[in-house]
Amino acid sequence: MTRPQRGYLYKAFGAWHVRYREDVWQLDGSTKRVQVSRRIASISECPRKSDSRRRADEIMHSVNTDFTSICSTMPLNTFVEDIYLPHVKSQKRASTYKGYRNIWNKDLKPRLQGVWVRELRTWDAEKLMQQIASESDLSHSTLKHVKSVLSAIFTHAKRCGAINGVNPVRDVSIPQGRQSEETYAYSLEEIYRMLDLLQDPAATVLATAAFTGLRKGELRGLRWENLSGDEMQVTHSVWNRHISDPKTKASKAPVPVIAPLRKFLDRHRITMGNPQSGWVFASASGSPLHLDNLAGC
Repeated sequence: MTRPQRGYLYKAFGAWHVRYREDVWQLDGSTKRVQVSRRIASISECPRKSDSRRRADEIMHSVNTDFTSICSTMPLNTFVEDIYLPHVKSQKRASTYKGYRNIWNKDLKPRLQGVWVRELRTWDAEKLMQQIASESDLSHSTLKHVKSVLSAIFTHAKRCGAINGVNPVRDVSIPQGRQSEETYAYSLEEIYRMLDLLQDPAATVLATAAFTGLRKGELRGLRWENLSGDEMQVTHSVWNRHISDPKTKASKAPVPVIAPLRKFLDRHRITMGNPQSGWVFASASGSPLHLDNLAGC
């Protein structure tokens, strides 16, 4: 058993510090016992050595009773990119992984350089969120997503034994941010006006979206064999080249096909050569049509 350390207390740069040794993660994946130092408080905050000694004893008690894994001394950047994001990629939808990775690279990574996993405190995360809000023109909803990703990182760190106790991001507040714009809902008259101007397949895509409320990925994932009578079954969702199940169980419920939509689908089916199976909206190669390519139709 490792002998408990008391730590060496000293003054430097107008503050009290405590020096001790601990195992630190190395770039090659090994661990190395090194000497580290932590700032305790300024001399004005703790003018007497006895006061700083009490604070140092609290730090050393934490060090001596620390049973976290070696991941705790990883740079946070390394933990996220080598452990957390690969975990998300293997467990979540491709679109979810891309969203998490984008938030990490754009909003979090540049501001968390040099931070160890176990070093981040609630106060640090609070200041981080305020900094992101002040430096970026993000909506409250987007800031909520940023906090969610940061919190998920430390939830996984806890699962890996890198931190003990409460997730430090749990109690962090979400800055107000920019007011989100209201989503505009087209009227039935506006929808029919657009349908009159569009040609297939864009017209049928628009009609299906307008009269069913399906998500973009679910539109791309529609198959002819899942259209029956006055309803359609949603069995696939397509994002880029990734094909998966619909996002929720409710998404798999049959979707009514009203008469105006049926006319568009029947016309589109005849144009496609009356297929009985395959993607409803297919590209020339037979793969799910990339709907962004319809912008010029």
